[in-house]
Amino acid sequence: MATLFSAVRSLIFVLVLVVTVIPWALAVLVLSIFRRGDPVYWACAGWLKVAIWSARWICGVRWRIHGMENLPPAADRRAGVVLLSKHQSTWETFAYPALLSHPLAYVFKRELLYVPFFGWAMARMDMIHIDRSRRTEAWNKVLAQGKRLGAMGNWVIMFPEGTRIARGQVGDYKTGGTRLAIEAGLPVVPIAATSARCWPRKSFLLRPGVVDLSIGRQIRPEGREPAEMMREVKDWIEAEMRRLDPEAYADPPPAGAAGAPVRTPR
Repeated sequence: MATLFSAVRSLIFVLVLVVTVIPWALAVLVLSIFRRGDPVYWACAGWLKVAIWSARWICGVRWRIHGMENLPPAADRRAGVVLLSKHQSTWETFAYPALLSHPLAYVFKRELLYVPFFGWAMARMDMIHIDRSRRTEAWNKVLAQGKRLGAMGNWVIMFPEGTRIARGQVGDYKTGGTRLAIEAGLPVVPIAATSARCWPRKSFLLRPGVVDLSIGRQIRPEGREPAEMMREVKDWIEAEMRRLDPEAYADPPPAGAAGAPVRTPR
């Protein structure tokens, strides 16, 4: 019965997304004729707020944020960083623009631009869309655009495992994010996210519960090597994942793993 109830609520949630994204995307496309940059970004972020609050009220997916003080303050609009996040589901891709204070620049595969309405609106924002089949060209674009956007104070966000990872699993952490941070002189901020607890990958069956987002301390890039820096990012994220979601892992969190201050669930 609980599964059936979750399925019904999830269907209502998906219908809300479909019904709202069409007029919202069309409005963004019209806005982008006259304005670019931040106004278009925050217009799109408004729909993402609708999405995560709909998941909250329809499906019972709440969230709790740890370590927000590790990010540059909202008033410091020129402070760029590279966010490197655990990626378990669609939830965090919706939540970060809705919850964080600065415009984000996602690095993503260009095929998403072809998704009707949603992708069309994404194409009007300052994001970094790449052709994964052309690795050298893709990296050069990430570097050039990442430097430009970071200098503007936008936060470049990448998922170092490259794709959504099942709950309790660890992917292959690639060094693109730390390479960008070192080349651009931007600090890295690691983020752990337990979103698969409520919204598993490759599924639209949402379960009620709390998603924990834990934001780590900034890691400076000076004098670092990409692989060594990424090992530090990986070690922190995976230790934090085990602390936040211990039932998903066979092994306990490493000794000394500690979390940041917690905000109450929303």
